[in-house]
Amino acid sequence: MAYKSSATEEHAYKRIDRDIKSGGVKNLLLLYGKEGFLIHWAVETLIKKYVNPACRDLDYFQLDGTSVTIDQIKSNCETMPFLSERRVVFISDFKLLEGSKSKNIHEDDEKQLAEYFKSIPDNCMLIITSDSADKRKKLFKSISDHGGVYEFGELDEKSLKAYVEKRFKEAGKQIRPAVTARLIEATGYFDKDTDYTLYNLENDIKKAAAYSEEDEILSEAIDNTVSGNMDTNVFNMIDSISRDRKDEAYQLLHNLLVSGEKEYKLLALLCSHFEIILSVKEMKEEGRSLPQMKELLGIHEFRIKKASAFAEHYSLKHLRKILQKAYEIDKNIKTGLLEAALALELFVAEI
Repeated sequence: MAYKSSATEEHAYKRIDRDIKSGGVKNLLLLYGKEGFLIHWAVETLIKKYVNPACRDLDYFQLDGTSVTIDQIKSNCETMPFLSERRVVFISDFKLLEGSKSKNIHEDDEKQLAEYFKSIPDNCMLIITSDSADKRKKLFKSISDHGGVYEFGELDEKSLKAYVEKRFKEAGKQIRPAVTARLIEATGYFDKDTDYTLYNLENDIKKAAAYSEEDEILSEAIDNTVSGNMDTNVFNMIDSISRDRKDEAYQLLHNLLVSGEKEYKLLALLCSHFEIILSVKEMKEEGRSLPQMKELLGIHEFRIKKASAFAEHYSLKHLRKILQKAYEIDKNIKTGLLEAALALELFVAEI
């Protein structure tokens, strides 16, 4: 299995919050990344700080990054604020920074814009957002050199737990640490390649709060309101198998198949999970620490802990046999020797 390194840095929302409060935030900003919910929060926080609420219609202007022109950017940035500390110009979804082409901003315009970014007027704040950023582009380098760049990736486990507890508190509810952990696990927030974000979490928190008639959020509320994603449900199925709850595992498999999930995708996820479990087991026996495993595997420690708990139930030899069996079933399905759904049921039975 290929390993990759990863580094832990202070999250962008903490950095920009500190910069805003200290007055150290630049007047040219790029906010990008997976967590659009936090990007939206940052933009609104900046608007509240620099724009007089009574003059929002005059001193705040939003441009569509998919169709904006360089003349629109310049004219809006050069407009003086009316009664606000700064005029805030917001370019949303600026695809050009992601590496995509723009029908309105050509290569020469892009060079001109990168040059303009060096001298944004002091009485203007230009905020740009995008899903991702191509760090090779001149525009990115110009913003990085003359402004501030904040990448809003996923929250770490500690921050996510604090976020969940804060949101429930604001809803007038209390939640115990164990139930918070259950919620996070059910959402699959830390699963590899998940598309679950804080927008989804906000919705699940609201559903759990509405479900709970008491002041405290109990596990029942989580189980009945958070559906999770396929990756999480597959791991729950593996967990049921490890606890010798085959009926529960079959039910989870049935639910996944009935929901329309493709057998090939399910089997690929099963193989992926067992590869991680086997790697964690091997590294534990080698005496590697959790931080070392995290760096080598390039996955979140939350997933490593889950894999480690499963690995405790099996020997290395047994885990290797399970993974080999998964590979054999995958081959048999693709060559037509076994019907996919039946093959998956046989796999669960033989673990």
